[in-house]
Amino acid sequence: MASNYTGLGVQLMTTGEKAGTWGTLTNTNWNIMEQISGGYIVQTLNAAGAGANTTTLSVSDGSTGATLANKVIILGAESAQAITGNKIVTIPLDVEQFYLIQNNTSGAYTVQFKYASGSGSTVTWGTTDKGWKILYASANDGTNPDIADTGFGAGDVTLTGTQTLTNKTLTSPAIGTSILDTNGLQLALVTATGSAVNEFTIANAAAGAGPTLSATGDESNVDINLNPKGSGVLKSATAAVKIAGTETMWIPANALYLPTTNPADAASVETTATRPELKVLDFDASTAQYAQFAIAMPKSWNLGTVTYQVFWSPSTTNTGNCIFGLQGVSCSEGDTADVAFGTAVEVTDAGIGTVEDVQMTAVSGAVTISGSPADDDQTFFQLYRDAADGSDSFTGEARVLGIKLFYTTDAANDA
Repeated sequence: MASNYTGLGVQLMTTGEKAGTWGTLTNTNWNIMEQISGGYIVQTLNAAGAGANTTTLSVSDGSTGATLANKVIILGAESAQAITGNKIVTIPLDVEQFYLIQNNTSGAYTVQFKYASGSGSTVTWGTTDKGWKILYASANDGTNPDIADTGFGAGDVTLTGTQTLTNKTLTSPAIGTSILDTNGLQLALVTATGSAVNEFTIANAAAGAGPTLSATGDESNVDINLNPKGSGVLKSATAAVKIAGTETMWIPANALYLPTTNPADAASVETTATRPELKVLDFDASTAQYAQFAIAMPKSWNLGTVTYQVFWSPSTTNTGNCIFGLQGVSCSEGDTADVAFGTAVEVTDAGIGTVEDVQMTAVSGAVTISGSPADDDQTFFQLYRDAADGSDSFTGEARVLGIKLFYTTDAANDA
């Protein structure tokens, strides 16, 4: 009886046959067995007639070298083979083997691994799947055998392939520079700080409570910085979120009161009947005059310096310089109000040359509030025109409409 062969090419010799050649043939069989158990080979996919085609893996009975008799197969090339169509790779119907196979092609095309014929199950690498798969060619049917993707090991995750991870726990993963969405577009960028000691902690929540984004780390007091780009604003839904920073407060002329000594003159200036009437404080051109106001400053105020801007209107067409000054003092509970104002800061504005025009000075320099300000203090301010200063050359009454006070907050609200 003549020898026959397994599906992977191992020669099965009949007793009494091949006299004098058993040593050579047995060694060949062992070499084939080594291929079957751990052999590695690269199989280029047919490129003739660019586009879709089939690469047939054939058995090499009684000799080594058959691609299908290797355990590990690279489909394509070591450095990726460019393909221009969907590819099919076939094996004979009687091959039974576990395979570790990589699709190492480039181009958005599929690669299918199947038996040469029949309706058994097959395995296909998708257009973006350039990874490894562990397959089992079962030879479970003489006509329609199945090839199964075991889904084990390297078939799940590769260094360069694109895979979807489901129900996987990642413990302390190191993210490079970005997190992408399912379209491969940037969802979040990650910037590393070499000396970082503070970070975010994200916590979900049970019913009735909201999830939490917290600043945590080595330090005791850690801010959270949310920085819109350019002219963008921080929003909750469609509404802008109020954040700590510079705030303004408008104090109209009729909210200022006149001190007993050298008061400015309260006046009402009619422009034209039924048009805006100016409620003003007139500051004299030759005598220093004053007006005051008092505020319980917002609790969100950072207790630092303030600045101001005077809104006024000239009583004459003169274009000389008018000098305004502002000073302040803060009183806590139990403090006497009989206390000197702090150092004044002045701002100069030239007359606009037209009576009843509205003018605004530049924003002043920083005004320091004396008296060691604290939350819930009563803060007194005094506004004056420095008419005695030789540089004040505006010859008419300076009609103050009000002042805008600028202060800085360091809390989100006044609670």
